[in-house]
Amino acid sequence: MQTITKYIPNTITCLNLFSGCVACVMISQGEFFLAGLWIIFASVFDFMDGFVARMLKAFSPIGKELDSLADVVSFGVAPSFMIYMLLANWMAGFEGVFAQYFPYLGFLVAVFSGLRLAKFNIDDRQTTSFIGLPVPANALFWCALIVGAREWLDNVPYNYLWLSILVFFSSWMLVSEVPMFALKFKSFAWNQNKLRYIFLLLSIALIALAGVPGISLAIILYVLLSLLNNRK
Repeated sequence: MQTITKYIPNTITCLNLFSGCVACVMISQGEFFLAGLWIIFASVFDFMDGFVARMLKAFSPIGKELDSLADVVSFGVAPSFMIYMLLANWMAGFEGVFAQYFPYLGFLVAVFSGLRLAKFNIDDRQTTSFIGLPVPANALFWCALIVGAREWLDNVPYNYLWLSILVFFSSWMLVSEVPMFALKFKSFAWNQNKLRYIFLLLSIALIALAGVPGISLAIILYVLLSLLNNRK
């Protein structure tokens, strides 16, 4: 029985990787909404593999490495590809070398996501919290922003410049030394989880009020609450 159960977490991780691959195919076909759904599926599998591994006590070195490899695709390459396609659409009306190569800026998110995951694997400070923005959170931010606020983004003056600034900031946040709280509950007591409960309640309110873009707002809220928590 134990021989079978030890493969369950890695199987779930592979589903994460599969979801990221399908998301990339959807993006290549211009189906951003469907791509967003597959990225969300990947994030669910990413949560489940760790949860199941703890429940079954089925940790393994290969599982840790496989998890990072899957996350690079699902939360690094997929959102980067989405940014690239968006910039490429915006640059279609321009001519010259700048317009041709500027969209590749979006893949900085994939590069820095890889760096973030490599740092995480060798950093023993991140057992109960995070240092830098977690890769899945960054991916969900971009996914919700592009899928939920596409019409608004298309009409913002100099949208490609604003988006490039956001790419640089998000890439920096991934590898920054900013401590950020984790949504890991050791108990359900209010005093021990006050920050987590506040974040979850406000996030639900943001998503209920703003819809899909509310997910991006929730990630911004997560960063702000982490910064406020660090000032204590």
